[in-house]
Amino acid sequence: MRLRNITGSREVIAACDYVVHEPQQYRGRWEELFGNNHPIRIEIGMGKGRFIMDLARANPDINYIGIEKYSSVLLRGIQKMEADPLINLYFIRMEAEEITEVFGPGEVERIYLNFSDPWPKDRHAKRRLPSREFLQRYDEILIPDGVIEFKTDNLELFKFALEELEPAGWHLNQMTQDLHHDAQMMQGNVMTEYEEKFSSLGKPICKYIISRQCEKTDKQKDSV
Repeated sequence: MRLRNITGSREVIAACDYVVHEPQQYRGRWEELFGNNHPIRIEIGMGKGRFIMDLARANPDINYIGIEKYSSVLLRGIQKMEADPLINLYFIRMEAEEITEVFGPGEVERIYLNFSDPWPKDRHAKRRLPSREFLQRYDEILIPDGVIEFKTDNLELFKFALEELEPAGWHLNQMTQDLHHDAQMMQGNVMTEYEEKFSSLGKPICKYIISRQCEKTDKQKDSV
């Protein structure tokens, strides 16, 4: 049985306090939910939640939001939270396309994309989370010096992601096609369930870190 088909998952999510059920109402004012104005970092496609929970546990002065569209996958994250509650982490069940309806301009400090669906058919390229269409959405919600961290085991998806950067106006800060043999980029690395599985099999993990710091800073100066 696929996780997305677990019976009763939607009902559990609807009754869960760890899930934000009407996230649009917090657009531009997430500090009201968290009770502080700490930086916000989000993971789009959080899966079972291990990665973002490890980050939230290690960084209590940063607020985290995990986004997942599949109810039965999100259920696994809820179960982890029930066993180990974290006050600086909330979940949202939604489509990634809706992020600009949920987060206001400059409201997010960092975005994590981990082992995203590769959508291998060309006609589905716009659905890929590192596509230029999504990069435009991320640009709208990130702070001026905000960054995106992307990890995948799919080399073709990674090559596509790199090709999307220049047309979309993004700057490549760091990249590797073999993360677990790159000492510099492995510093502080937090693994996902998929990453642990694939790396244990000897499969290389690709990663990049990108930003639009220069472009956004220049725009801000021009507007002063």
